[in-house]
Amino acid sequence: MKNDDKASISLKKIVCISIILIFLLGVGVMAGNVKVNNVKIVLSSGYEMDVVTTKTSVKEILDENHIVLLEDEKVTPDTSENLSDNNTIIISKENEEVEVSENVEKSSDVTTEEILDNYSKITEKIVVEKETIPYETITKDVTTGSGTKQDRVVQEGKNGIREVTYKIKYQNGKEIEKTKIDSKVVKEPVDKIIEIRTRQITTRGGSRTTYNGGKWSYSASELDLLCAITAQECSSSYTGALAVITTACNRTVSSSWKRYGSDPLSQYMAPSQFCYSIDNHWRKRLNGNYPSYVKQAVLDALNGKRNHTYLSFRAAGYHSGEIIGGNVYFNSL
Repeated sequence: MKNDDKASISLKKIVCISIILIFLLGVGVMAGNVKVNNVKIVLSSGYEMDVVTTKTSVKEILDENHIVLLEDEKVTPDTSENLSDNNTIIISKENEEVEVSENVEKSSDVTTEEILDNYSKITEKIVVEKETIPYETITKDVTTGSGTKQDRVVQEGKNGIREVTYKIKYQNGKEIEKTKIDSKVVKEPVDKIIEIRTRQITTRGGSRTTYNGGKWSYSASELDLLCAITAQECSSSYTGALAVITTACNRTVSSSWKRYGSDPLSQYMAPSQFCYSIDNHWRKRLNGNYPSYVKQAVLDALNGKRNHTYLSFRAAGYHSGEIIGGNVYFNSL
């Protein structure tokens, strides 16, 4: 081969290599100049999507995000156009007017880290949370007669506890979805119970007064004391409570017992007769801490009602006689 031919081949190789290098350099420069945009897509339902894309054509961006326009929908800018300066694509119904805000943040270069954040892994956790179940307030009217009424709390309310299980999704350390999957009550609430009671019966100057026919009226505090002592002697039933106060009433007209007092409360407070002078357990029943039927039994007895003719009683099993409400009643001293 001649030297001229060799030189010609070498020159061709150099030209080809140069063209390839120029092409690769151009592609690299073009790739380096590709701009990544944050684009907001507003659907006709009002839902907003924020996407990251290198596309500028409205149609290509919609296709890239698998968004298909319905027959009664239109898009702004049109699918034949490129993105506007506000980087927003609005899909609306044909008969709706579209206002495009000029204050939307314009496109900006997005870092690789920001792009990766949008596609970071979603993690799930099962979380159990405790919630309070508020108690309810129940009011009961147990008044008798026409005296002054007062409220009394007979049971304090307590809140309950419910355990609720949630499945929570996180992305980039932020909660993105929370779904309740189970709920159970671990502690039932306790209702608050309020009783409306009669505060007092007829009061004459705040002191005890004896009436003809064996009827008495007391001040509110004295009536409360009568009920507390009666309840301590027997609070199992109305009949049992009436039997206790009947004994005191019977003694007020008995020649053998009248020396202890001319009214039931005096009989109750006589030394070594009823629980008043024997122990202090009756004190815990003051201020209305007794069943409503005990008070009703006392009121009925003060107005003349009796259910036996006995003058003494003991706890059942310690004497012979008639058993009423857990006590045995008799007439021997």
